[in-house]
This record gives sequence, structure tokens and C-alpha cells, in this order.
Amino acid sequence: MGMAGISIFLPFVVLFLTSTKASTDQTSNSSRVYIVYMGSAAPNSLTSTTASLRTDHARLLTSLSRRKANALVHIYRHGFAGFAARLSEEEAQSMAQKPGVISVFPDHLLKLHTTHSWDFLKYQTELEIDSFPNSISENDDGAADDTTPDSNVSDTIIGILDTGIWPESESFNDKDMGPIPSRWKGTCMKGPDFTSSSCNRKLIGARFYDSSDLITDNDSPRDLVGHGTHVAGTAAGSVVPGASYYGLAAGTAKGGSPGSRIAMYKVCTAAGCYGSAILAAFDDAISDGVDVLSVSLGSSSYQPELSSDPIAIGAFHAVEQGIIVVSSAGNDGPNRETVANFAPWLLTVAASTIDRNFESNVVLGGNKVIKGVGIHFSSLQEVPVYPLIDAPSAKTADAEQSEARNCDRHSLDEKMIKGKIVICDTDVPFYTTDNQIEAVKSLGGIGVIFNRDDHIGIIADTYGAVPATAISLKDAKDIFSYINSTRNPVATILPTETVTKYKPAPTVAYFSSRGPSAATNNILKPDIAAPGVDILAAWTGNDTAVTPAGKEAPKFNVLSGTSMACPHVSGIAATVKSQNPTWSPSAIRSAIMTTATRTNNLKTPITTDSSSIATPYDYGAGEVTVTGPLHPGLVYETDTIDYLNYLCYYGFDTSKLKTIARTAPIGFACPTDSKADYISNINYPSIAISKFNGKESRNISRKVTNVAGDGEVVFTAIVVTPRGLSVKVIPDKLHFSKNNQELSYQVVFSSTTSVPKEDMFGSLTWSNGKYKVRSPFVVSV
Repeated sequence: MGMAGISIFLPFVVLFLTSTKASTDQTSNSSRVYIVYMGSAAPNSLTSTTASLRTDHARLLTSLSRRKANALVHIYRHGFAGFAARLSEEEAQSMAQKPGVISVFPDHLLKLHTTHSWDFLKYQTELEIDSFPNSISENDDGAADDTTPDSNVSDTIIGILDTGIWPESESFNDKDMGPIPSRWKGTCMKGPDFTSSSCNRKLIGARFYDSSDLITDNDSPRDLVGHGTHVAGTAAGSVVPGASYYGLAAGTAKGGSPGSRIAMYKVCTAAGCYGSAILAAFDDAISDGVDVLSVSLGSSSYQPELSSDPIAIGAFHAVEQGIIVVSSAGNDGPNRETVANFAPWLLTVAASTIDRNFESNVVLGGNKVIKGVGIHFSSLQEVPVYPLIDAPSAKTADAEQSEARNCDRHSLDEKMIKGKIVICDTDVPFYTTDNQIEAVKSLGGIGVIFNRDDHIGIIADTYGAVPATAISLKDAKDIFSYINSTRNPVATILPTETVTKYKPAPTVAYFSSRGPSAATNNILKPDIAAPGVDILAAWTGNDTAVTPAGKEAPKFNVLSGTSMACPHVSGIAATVKSQNPTWSPSAIRSAIMTTATRTNNLKTPITTDSSSIATPYDYGAGEVTVTGPLHPGLVYETDTIDYLNYLCYYGFDTSKLKTIARTAPIGFACPTDSKADYISNINYPSIAISKFNGKESRNISRKVTNVAGDGEVVFTAIVVTPRGLSVKVIPDKLHFSKNNQELSYQVVFSSTTSVPKEDMFGSLTWSNGKYKVRSPFVVSV
């Protein structure tokens, strides 16, 4: 369909971190790794332009190899051209001036953005249509129904860029799976603890990348962190009955597309993820033949330019080759303009909660119960017999009040802490809950109650064997009132219990990064939301750090982050691809976005963690549904010209674009009048307009393709308009005479007030009574 060339959670939630080797204060003579990006790889059938590009690439590599032995780190040649090499600053500057070079930038170190969720998604769908007979099965109690993968789904390959994989996990068994697709060209790399037999018909490929002398644990595809194993299990894990985290979250574990194959690209270790390795993985994945790329990584405290963003670059070329790239939005919420992975060829995923929680309540003297949230495996008595103290009451004479409130070890009097349950604040990010627990333990405390600011939200963190739980500020007032009312306050922390059918759900997780993008307000990001809070999935088999005394290492673990939300959508994308193998990445993204839901399990609008109604800045088009994307009715095809125009409007010139994109049509040139406002007109499933002053109307164009399968059909426009805005759709009816027909329409936005004072949100839905194809819109001032 449509765009055979281009379409894409940049999928990786990663915080920017600079290593000693990657320090910016080095001298011009010192070497570090730089990435030299040279645009599209030349295809086999060479034109004069592509032949020149290939020659430029070879000439630079030959010159570098002769001058500096062992300088090369990676060579990129499949999906795009370039290399990573150890260069001095002067050499890098010189390299940037060479023919065929688009950009040269330092190899930054990034960090990771760090099951019942599928059943919850199943019942959240609003579409009143029977799902296709071979769609994802969501029956926890009927796991046998899932055990024979559909042949179409099993031909779908999900590539995952992450920390590696634990191949022995039951989530990666290949029971009843057929032969590996013949088109697969990947490999199963060997390591000291990883052999070719570690792969099977489920895990069909595994690679690792060594980008730095500082990385010492990267000689194998094996996961020593856990993150990659968890992500892979969430996206495409096989059905495993009886899964739990030491009895919690018990049920059947399965991925979003349990019949899909998995290819793991280990680009991260405990130290982080190098951009050069990320680009090498994209390059290999394009050549290997994956259908979906899941990237739970990304920038955080800084937003790289597109020309120096390894995820955006690699994803662009993957989409050129028909691979949909799903990425995480980041964990820097709830502040505005924190969303990562903003490129329009990415499908960017926010995180939401599910209808399950892990409660560990506090019982005060007098048996008053305070609701708490957390996962721990302690053996405290269930009656309130343990002394209770607020940390500032144990402050040493020379300590700062804020340090004591946050349980800084050196600010507390050991004699006053010993044998007590301690209340710690959490309003200073410098103090992690792990730090605070260790501080209390080292002083002889027996338990911790975390006092969480309500606007931050309360998520069930895992505390291991230490009795610990988190409470809200509102409930903390009741505890302080109790402490002040008695000379000998006592309490206990109850064992963790799994609470299901929790309401309201979903809500947008407090940590999930929010839009609009700091780069441009003319594309709405994030695109979609998916479960990312307290998700149960596969884990490494040797992790004793999270193992309670007397227990074996867990086979599953519970994690939160947009890293967990991303593979949910990757699994759904793989299923849509399996049912519609000719669909482009943009068609799949459109199907996922336009069938999202905006209501929770109370049948009211989805809210944020602070109970305010969520907006598209929080969750994009809404919460993903499982069956809706299989039959969207209409799709928005974002084609090659759209993406090239986006880059023009973003500031790239025509000559660079012809080098970047092998699919650039002959004679393509950037529009004479290229400015950022025109980004609003690329054919995206949502609409975003910026700098709307109300003095003049804005006219936005869109095209939709009929995939309803009903031949002749009529769709009618339904607009939900916010106060102060007039929205007119021309035409307001679309008459399709056949399947796969494309029709255009325009949306005219004008103000009904003199000067709009705040951003406005609404939606446009095309409906024929059977299908509802909804696009959110945002008009920012």
C-alpha cells in the first residue's frame, strides 16, 4: 500500500549520560568515537549519483584505515552509509567537510528508559466489530487456545534493540512453531555463554555490538541486565501458564504477538547504549529482514538534532525499507515538552496504568488502615506493634531538615531509628528509594513508609525483603495526626496483595513524557499510550539481587516505564502486519492511532495520575486497543514526499535530502517557501497547528485510503470542537467507490474569539456506522 519506501517508539527509553571517554572537555588531540553519517546506502543498481556515494564511502574508509590502524569501530553499509571511528576533534571537523558526508557527531552514551496487561487491553476496545478469527488471543484461563501460532503471525519478525536476551526463559520456547521464514538473513552470534543452539524457531537471531573499550560485559547476546528479556517477552513472548512474581500478578504470561519470531540486537549493557551500536543494529536489522523494530530507548535531558540522532537516522532508513519502528516517549513526565523520539516516521508510545495494583497497607495503632502501594516480601507481624517515627524527628543537630526528611543516612540519629518503621519523604530526586532503604537499614530501622507527593503519582516499586510501601500526601496527614496524638506511636506494614479490577484504569503514568515536542509543535507527539506500569514479563534466570531469602531467582519480574509500553505496541504492530502484509509502516501506525480509546473502565474520559482529564499531549490519540487496528476502515498513508517535505520544512536542503533518501523521486526539490508551519500538512493521522493567533484561519489537507473491504462506502465527518474554535471539514462526506481508493479533504480552523489564550484540543472522526476513524487535533497558541 502507498508508501513502499518510508514510514516508523524510536523505541528506546534512555537518559543521556556522558562517560569519561565521551567527555566534551577533551583536547583536540585526544580521540573519541565519532559517527560519520553519509545518507542512504547505494543500491545494487547504481545511478551516477549512487555510484558517487558508494565511491565517497569507500574512499573515506580506505583513507582512514591507512592513516589510523584500528580506528574503525563500525561500518554501515546495508540500510544507510557511514561508519563509526576513533577520531580527534580536528579529524572529525575535517571529515565533516568531505564529499558525501551529511553529518559527523560524537558517539553519545544513552541509557535505558526504564501478563495481565493484554487482557485489560482486550476489554478496553470500543469497536463494535468481531475481530478477525486469527487475531491475538487474550484468554488467561484458556492458554491452550494460544499455543498454536497462526502461520501468518509466525512469519512476522520483531527486532528488538536492547540489553540482550535470556534464551532459556520459557517465554522464548518454540513449541509448535514452524520453520524459520526463508527470507530471514540474520544470525545467532556466539559468545562465552551463548551458542548457536541458544537460538531456536522463536528466537531466530541474536547479535551484540562492542562500541567502546569501557564496555566489558558485551561479548555475548546474553542479557545481564534484564531489560531486554522483559521487553522481548512483552512484545512476543510465548504463552506461559502459571507465571507470577513470587505469587504476585499470577496468571498466564504472553506477549502481544506470541506467534511472532524474535531477533535481539544487544546495543546496551549496564553502562548504557552507544549511538554507534544503535546505528549498527539498525543497519543489520534492515539487512536481516525484520518486519517491526522495537526500541525502548531514547534521549532524555537533551533533544538531539535529527542529523545527529542515531535513533531518528536509523529509523528513517528502516522505514524506507518498509519496517515499522516503535519507540518509547521517555520517562521525564509529567512536565510539558519532554517527549523524546519526535520524528514523524516513528510511532512514539506513552505509558499508562492497567486495572491491577499491588497494595501493601499500613496499619496504625488502634487498627486504622492507611492505603499503601509497593511490592515486598517481609515477615512483619500483621498487628501494629512496631515503633513508628517520622524521619525529621530523628534529625541530628547539624543536619539540614530536607536531608533528614529524605532519610539521608548522615542526617539521622542511629539510636532514634533503630528498631523502628521510618517515614521518608521523596521530594528530592537525588535520593532514590533504594538509597533511602539502605540508609534506614544501616541505622537499624526495620521498615520504610515513603511519603509521595500526590502530583507525582504512586506506583508499586519493588523493595525486596525490606518492609516498605508508598502512601499519598493526603494519607500521610492521617499518620502524622496519629503520631502527634500518642506518646508511643506504633504501626506495621502488611504483606503485598494483588488487587485486580482496579478503577479507574487506564490513567496516564506520571513519569510518562509529555508533548508537545520541544522541536516542533506541528506534529503531535506522543502518538499513542499503552500499559507501562507494573508489567509482568520474562526475566533473567540468575538475578539474585531481587531474590528474597530462601527463594530461587525469579523467572518473571515486574517493571514500569515507557520501555514497557513500547513493546505492547510493537506486538500489536506485528499482528497487524501479519494480517495485512502489504501495508506500509505508516498504514499500520494509522490503524493503531485511529482506533485508540479515550475512555477508562468507568466509561469516563481517561485521566492523568493527578486526576485531570488527559489531553493529546499526555497520550496522543489515546490508549491502544488490541483488535481495532486489525480493521481500521480508513488509513492515513504518510509517503516519501511527506517525510522529505518535513525535512525541508525542518531546515534540510534539497542536495542533502537526495543523499539521505534513496527513495527521493527524480526531480524532487524542497518547496521554495519552506517553513516549520507547513509541517502541519504532512499526511499524519493526527493534526497539530502552532502559533495560532486567531487573526486568520488555517487550512490543513489530509488524504485517507479506504481499507474497509466493503467496496462502495460513504464516511461522514464528525467534529468535536473546543470552545473558541470553529472547525469546518470540506467535504464533510467521503464517497468511496472501491477498496484502496484514496480521497482528500481539508480542515479549516478559525477562531471564534479575538485572541485564543490557551491550547485547544478536539477531534475529527470519519464514520460509516461500522467504523470510527478518529484523529485528535491540537491548536496551540
